[in-house]
Amino acid sequence: MHAVILQEPFRALFYAPFYAALARGDYAAQGVEVRLLSGTVPSLAKDSVLDGTADLAWGGPMRLLLAHDADPDCPLRLFGAVVMGDPFFLVGRADNPGFGLADLATMTLGTVSEVPTPWWTLQDDIRRAGLDPARVRRITDRTMAENAAAVAAGTLDVAQVFEPIATAMERAGTGHAWYAQASRGPTSYTAFYARADVIAAKRPAFEAMVRGLERTLAWLAIASPEEIAATVAPFFESLDQDIAAHAIARYRSLGVWTKTPHFPPEALARLEAAMLSAGAITRTPGYAGLVAEEVTRTALEAGGT
Repeated sequence: MHAVILQEPFRALFYAPFYAALARGDYAAQGVEVRLLSGTVPSLAKDSVLDGTADLAWGGPMRLLLAHDADPDCPLRLFGAVVMGDPFFLVGRADNPGFGLADLATMTLGTVSEVPTPWWTLQDDIRRAGLDPARVRRITDRTMAENAAAVAAGTLDVAQVFEPIATAMERAGTGHAWYAQASRGPTSYTAFYARADVIAAKRPAFEAMVRGLERTLAWLAIASPEEIAATVAPFFESLDQDIAAHAIARYRSLGVWTKTPHFPPEALARLEAAMLSAGAITRTPGYAGLVAEEVTRTALEAGGT
C-alpha cells in the first residue's frame, strides 16, 4: 500500500470529484492510502507542496502559472485533470434571458474577492465580447456571500458566485443565473500538482491515484446527482442535499468536470490567454513545461484505458 499526503486548497462543491474519490475508496482500491490535509487558504496549498508538508495537492493551474512566471525553474508540474470548465456564474436579482456580457457596461458587478481566477477569466470573456473590462464598475472587496446578499437586497446589479450559492439564491427567489462562465469552453481550473522530484520518487503511487480518479470520473458521469451529493455529504455537513444535487447536476450539464484525467491542452491555453490578457503573467512555460501528462498517460495505459 502506497502512503500519500494530499493537500486540499479550500472546501468547495466544484471539487466534488476529489471528495468522491476519497469517500468511495477509489484511491484505496488502487493501493493508495491517502491522508487529506484540510485547507482554508488556497494560496497556501502550493507552499505545502513546495516545502514537503504534502506530497501533492489539487488546485488551480493558475497557481503554477504564477509560480513559473516568477521563477522559470519552479519545480511544480500538473497531472490528472478534473475541473476543466469554469465553475462560476453571474447572478442578478431578476430573470434576464437576454443578458450579454456587453450589458455590464451599465451595471455594477461584485466580483469574487476570495480567489483571482474568476475575474481573470471573466475579463477575458468581456474583452472578447467587445467591451473593455476597465469600463465595468466593480465591487472587488466583498465576499461572494456578501455580494449575493447585496443582489438579494437590490443594492448590487450582479454578483459573481459559484455553487451552491447560485442555486440557493434561485431557490430563495433572490437571484437568477444570467451567465455561466463554463460557456466559454475548456478552461483549466483544477488538477493535481506536485514537485517534479516528488513525482519521480512517488510515480507508482501517483499513477495509481490517477487510475482511482479515472474510476471516480467515470462514476460521476453516470451517477444520479442525488447519489453524488450523498457521497460527498460528509465533506459538506451543513449543505442542503437538494440544493447540492441541483448544483451538481448543473455543473455536470455544463461540462465542468472531465470524463477522464487526461489534461486537455486547449483548457490550459484558454487559462493562459486569460491570465496574459489580465496582465497576471507576462510569459508561460506552455503545456510541455507545465503538464506532466506522461504520468496520466502511463497510468491509464497500465490500467487498460
